[in-house]
Formats: sequence, structure tokens, C-alpha cells
Amino acid sequence: MEQVIKVIGIGDDGAESLLPVYRQWIEESELLIGGERHLGYFPDYPGEKWAVQEGLAAIVERLRGETRQTVILASGDPLFYGIGGYLAKKLPVQIYPQVSSIQLAFARIGESWQDACITSVHGRSMKGLAQRIDGKAKVALLTDDQNGPQAIAKYLLMFGMNEYEMFVGENLGGPDERTGWYQLDELADQSFSPLNVVILRQKQAGPVWPLGIPDEEFAQRKPDKGLITKREIRVLSLANLRLRADSTVWDIGTCTGSIAIEAARIARLGQVFAVEKNAEDLENCRQNMYKFRADLSLVHSKAPQGLERFPDPDAVFIGGSGGELKELLHVCCSRLKPEGRIVLNAATIETLYLAIEAFQAEGFAFDVTLSQISRSKPILAMTRFEGLNPVYLITAYKKVESANE
Repeated sequence: MEQVIKVIGIGDDGAESLLPVYRQWIEESELLIGGERHLGYFPDYPGEKWAVQEGLAAIVERLRGETRQTVILASGDPLFYGIGGYLAKKLPVQIYPQVSSIQLAFARIGESWQDACITSVHGRSMKGLAQRIDGKAKVALLTDDQNGPQAIAKYLLMFGMNEYEMFVGENLGGPDERTGWYQLDELADQSFSPLNVVILRQKQAGPVWPLGIPDEEFAQRKPDKGLITKREIRVLSLANLRLRADSTVWDIGTCTGSIAIEAARIARLGQVFAVEKNAEDLENCRQNMYKFRADLSLVHSKAPQGLERFPDPDAVFIGGSGGELKELLHVCCSRLKPEGRIVLNAATIETLYLAIEAFQAEGFAFDVTLSQISRSKPILAMTRFEGLNPVYLITAYKKVESANE
């Protein structure tokens, strides 16, 4: 019969952080599992030790059928960005948390943390962090060797997020604990212990960009201003994409990046891939990306080339096809997730016809909206209206088969 394994959280002060009953369970166990640092807290342990070096999946396999009394050690709260959640899905475990490093960090600065945005760049890319935390008054970050305080500060400064100051807590709870507040531009020459956590706190509010950013706020190609999806069309297109917080989005023919940027600010937990064939437009997109704090994946390519490197999308926006519309739509329709949507903006009836023909060939359903919008414009002491170019918004999605089909 499999034993119920105890997963015990432990702090940087080692065995001293444990309740007496936890230490008793460890002493009575026959198998102790943990990182090298955790196992080092128990040099006189009489049973067998397994160091977690080969990955958790291998440890789980080794534990299947294990009958010895077993304890697994984990840092802080095993269910807070730790191994507890994974182990609980695979093995019969009981979890006993320690105070997490994030709790200790907020205790050190004397601030509540129930209203903080808590995320992690430990063992994962920093990609997308800008839009995830933009506008948050307090942010707590778990870090690692690659994504430490210096790297985080450099990243935030690229996006102009200097309204934040940074608290760094090193070796919290341990004998070598060190804490301090820093301005972001002070961190380049600093060094820190690998065991640290970061808290970001706003010194003042940052810029606010609601949905429908004004066209003139975007860097655009000069003297050919106007190569941008206009605000009104942009908002309608985004609505038709039906984005979720975690959507994966493709923006094909991104130009200034207006759609991609607004999509990233909606799909803050997702990812946005923007493709553009014109190098000058792509550079404008990059400038806009940093200004509006939308961490896009930018690709210089003429679609559909390059799309094979992207994960399958939940939503695709096509603002330009470069004459490859049929092939491009075939790729997009083939890769689109089951509940996904494709929105294509067409300025001519010829493009509308080709798009409808291609979607019919792919077996997709579609809706078309003709948008004819005029903006007010002063003339002497009066006001007139000036029309924008009419645009066809084509929204395509996979047909839902009825129960009778």
C-alpha cells in the first residue's frame, strides 16, 4: 500500500523554521527528498536521501509503489509557485506550508499584500511582463539567476516604466538576509544573492491608455501618415476577435502595430505575434510597443512565411496580405483553434470577393460589416464631417455542425 507522502515547506533558516512536529516527522521518516540546499539542513539524517536533480517527473516515477515513510522538502509554501500542486496531482500527499518568501518580503516593508499583483519570472521568460503589470500599484515577483533584479529593472526601463521603485529581499528568513529599496536606474551595477524576491511599488501613476488609443499617438511612417488601422475600425475589429485574457493572437501586416498593441493590452496573460514585411513600419511598431507597454513578438517577414514558428492562434487579424491572400487564409484557417476567429479588413471590393471565396473554400462561416465612418472637422466657426475610407470587416470562424448533420 502506498504511503501518504508529507510535503513540508522549509525556510532559509533551515530546520529552525520548522514546527517540532514537522522535525519529528522528518526524523521518523525513511526517505527524505529535496534540493541539495534543503537536504543540507539535515546532515545527520539516518535514512536515504534523494536530491531533486533529474526533474520532478523522474522523482514521481521512482516514488510509485514506494512503501517507506517519505518526506519531501520544498521552499516556503509548496503550493505557491512550488512543487506542491504538481505532486498533489500525481501522488497521495499531505502538504504543510511554511511562510512564503513573498509574505516575508511584504512583512519586511510593512505593507499588506492581498491587493498586490503577484507573478513569477522564475524559470520562465520575462516576455509579456510589461502588459501584465502595467498600472498595478504593487507587484511581487519571484526571480531566478537569469531574471534577477538587474534584468527586471533593465526590462522595465525599456518600456519607460520608471514610475516604479524596487524592493529586493535576499535570503529572507536566513542568517544572510539583506533588504533594500532601489530606483530602477540604480540597479545596473548592483549584485544580489540568487535567492531573492522583488517588490515593485509605484511612486506615481503611470500613463493610462484606454481601448481606442488615438491614431496620432502612434509613431507612423512619414510622409505617408495614414498607414494605420483607424481607431474606430480598430475597436470594431478587436470586438469581433473576441479576445480573452489568455488569447494567442496573430497580427498579420501589423504596420504601426496598433491592433497588436491593443490586443496585447486586452490579452495580458496571452501572447501576441506581429508580422510585417516593411522594415520601416516594423521599427515604428517597435517604438509604439515600448511606448504603450505591449511586449509583442515582432517578426520581419512577408506572411505566410514565418507563421510556422508561432503557436496556434485563438485570433488572427489580417490588415495586409501582400497579394498572397488565398495561401495566407489557408494557413490561418488550418491553424486556428476550434473556437477562434479571423478578422480581415478589406478596403476594396476585389479583396472582399477574394476573401469570401477563400473562406468558402475552407468551409468557414463568415460575417461582413461595411463600416462607413465620418469624423467631425471644424470649418471656420462651424463643423462639418469628413468621411474615412469605407472598410469591409470580414469575420470568419469554423462552422458549427448541427446535431442532425
